[in-house]
Amino acid sequence: MVSKLKSADQMQRHFKGMANHHRINILLLLASRNGDTVENLARELQANFKTISQHTRYLAQAGLLRKRYRGRSVLNTLSPYGNAVARFIRDFQRIGDL
Repeated sequence: MVSKLKSADQMQRHFKGMANHHRINILLLLASRNGDTVENLARELQANFKTISQHTRYLAQAGLLRKRYRGRSVLNTLSPYGNAVARFIRDFQRIGDL
């Protein structure tokens, strides 16, 4: 099966989605878990709930994160694209200083 390559516009959406230190930290944290709530992410990242909520919303709009509603709480998990981006970030972290 031949898969169609993403266009530059499609890739821009994903790259913009991760272009913030809070969003990078959220992606890395969620990659190490099976998902988590905004409240737990904010506590773990020592950040404001509203700030992390806004960034998870942006990640979801960029197609990197999925939100699953369970009653009053929302479980945030990485999408397949989010998993790929998190792997890229981890690999990029390991590259020595140029």
